[in-house]
Amino acid sequence: MTSHIDLMRQAVDLAHENRLNGGRPFGAILAKDGQIIAQGVNNIVASNDPSTHAEMEAIRAGTQKRANPSLAGLSIYASGHPCPMCLAALVMNGAEQVFYAFDNNDAAPYGVSSEGTYQRLRLSLTPPPLPIIRIDTGISPEQLYGDAAWPCA
Repeated sequence: MTSHIDLMRQAVDLAHENRLNGGRPFGAILAKDGQIIAQGVNNIVASNDPSTHAEMEAIRAGTQKRANPSLAGLSIYASGHPCPMCLAALVMNGAEQVFYAFDNNDAAPYGVSSEGTYQRLRLSLTPPPLPIIRIDTGISPEQLYGDAAWPCA
């Protein structure tokens, strides 16, 4: 079984690789009991589809692989705090919990925060609709979103 920190680090590594390949810096892992079910990266740049966020791509791949639309018992490990669309999909389909590495304050200086969307929709995360837990990967926001050197894996 893979640890929470290892799964989160994999999601952040996916995000970094996606950024280096010209995509947006977001990655996600869908897991059950520490086992990876599926993964996804933000595919908006390549697909021109605004719904192809990393979490949505991991959900699509995982539910197709399992031939089951339910997320019951599954957890998502997202490099960034999920936006309202992604969080709604997770809540509506019964995900157990959300883990993330960087919040909207971390992402804001780089223009990739979803805080404005939460505000425009008048959504509050107090109390959260499911457990939403931050995990420190030891990587700084500047290393993922900016130009700081990436640590050796």
